[in-house]
This record gives sequence, C-alpha cells and structure tokens, in this order.
Amino acid sequence: MTKNVILTALGFILLAVGAVGVALPVLPTTPFVLLAAICFSAGNKKLAAWLEKNRVFGPYIENYRAGTGIDLRLKIASIVFVWLGLTVSMLIVQTLWVVLLLVAVGIAVTIHLLMIKTKR
Repeated sequence: MTKNVILTALGFILLAVGAVGVALPVLPTTPFVLLAAICFSAGNKKLAAWLEKNRVFGPYIENYRAGTGIDLRLKIASIVFVWLGLTVSMLIVQTLWVVLLLVAVGIAVTIHLLMIKTKR
C-alpha cells in the first residue's frame, strides 16, 4: 500500500469518529476532524479541499485556523453534557477499569474544551 492510500484511509476513519462526536457529546469532534484534515492534506488534496468546504466539518477547521474559539455558553454546555453522559455510562457499566477509562476521557475532553479560546 502506498503512503497516500494509508493516509486517506486513516483520514476517513478519523472523520467517521469525528462524525460520531457531532452526535455524542462524550466524544470530541474537533481533534478528529483536524487529524482527518491533516491526513487528507498529505494523502489526497481533493479530499482535503472537500473537507475544508464541507458545511458540517469545514467550520471546525476554519475556527481552529482562525483561532476564533467557541462561545462560553457552548463551552459550559459541552462540559456539562460530557460529564452527564459519562456519569450515566459509568452507572450502567459499573466495571472499575471502564469507569476509570471514562473518567480519563472526561478529564481529557474537559481540559481540551477549557484550552480552546472562548469567544467574548
């Protein structure tokens, strides 16, 4: 397999995970979309251009490049929904290693959200 094929396939996988993150507040969308954009830009320029112009995913890339950040209310709501979703999952699963993994994911997502510039 060539490098371009591998990067393009990886880009699609990352984009799929990012797409799931649009619907599930537990999973961050932006990092996966940005990683997909990097893979596409190195592996397939047409897909990179398509992703940047896409009405769903394009704004994630644009906001990141411009450094405009996200609204404070959206940031707070995102953190609340992440922890609500994780808490429900923890109560359902009740397996120690899964609970610890979910806590680690929650902390990482919260840190990521807090590090994003806040629009004023």
